Amino acid sequence: MEKLPAQMTVVGISKPGGPEVLLPETRSVPVPGPGEILVKVAAAGVNRPDVAQRSGAYPPPPGASDLPGLEIAGEVVALGAGASKHKLGDKVMSLVAGGGYAQYCIAQDAQAMSVPPVLSMQEAGAIPETLMTVWHNVFERGALKPGETLLIHGGSSGIGTMAIQLAKAFGSKVIVTVGGKDKVDACLKLGADRAINYKTEDFVAEVKTATDGAGANVILDMVAGDYVDRNYDAAAVDGRIVQIATLNGPKVTVNIAKVMVKRLTHTGSTLRPRTNADKAAMVAAIEAKVMPLMREGRVKPLMDSAFPLEKAADAHRRMETSAHIGKIVLEV
Repeated sequence: MEKLPAQMTVVGISKPGGPEVLLPETRSVPVPGPGEILVKVAAAGVNRPDVAQRSGAYPPPPGASDLPGLEIAGEVVALGAGASKHKLGDKVMSLVAGGGYAQYCIAQDAQAMSVPPVLSMQEAGAIPETLMTVWHNVFERGALKPGETLLIHGGSSGIGTMAIQLAKAFGSKVIVTVGGKDKVDACLKLGADRAINYKTEDFVAEVKTATDGAGANVILDMVAGDYVDRNYDAAAVDGRIVQIATLNGPKVTVNIAKVMVKRLTHTGSTLRPRTNADKAAMVAAIEAKVMPLMREGRVKPLMDSAFPLEKAADAHRRMETSAHIGKIVLEV
């Protein structure tokens, strides 16, 4: 192995604000502690929580890096005490609690996954946060079964495009909502059975039509706001609504009688504050159930664009236009 440098380039948040507050700086290369590995980052995924953190709305959990970046791919260059799952030189991709916008990043050994040879490092950097969010919320919390219908809001997002592929791979029917013709086409090409343009169509009526009046068994929602009550209308009897973000605001008014009449379950989660043990358990399930599909090339991230690390501000601008289809990554 090459000798590790003492210093590295990172992109930090100089103060809460718009994309322009993301500025390169120099920091010490971190040293992995017990159960940790140090990864030389090749690619880092850009996610909505990074945008929220930059604007001051989503502080990192205690003990986590203050740098943005929740998923990385790269090469293992140092091992902490007791790290035995991966070895020096391995190509890995991992969820991280922060610190991804950097040349080197600490990851938990148990949360890192081997990169399948069919994937580029850019693609690998676009997977962990998205895949774990989809796996836990759609399949663990939402308990989506083969033959059931999944409704995905934001179908052309990184999370949406991953959810389409996984749900189809496991034998479910998929309906998505998106905001434009190009996004409709992209989702249908990925395998969605129906793509609804929410700007011109009423998703409740369209979901009912597409399911012969039955409704969706599982709904993955990152919108909240007025979508919550409409999700109850679009849901099937015994339907499960899973909340993963609140782009239209967290304060909602609902008719709770709909929950009772249809026996609905409304749950939700966020990934970042979960314990390392929780995250390691999700990774183990993904390695068993999803990685075989990735190794066969049946599931892979839909890539929108890549930006150099120093141009992280431009990557955030791209995300905030919502014009992107699929994943945005930083190349380090």
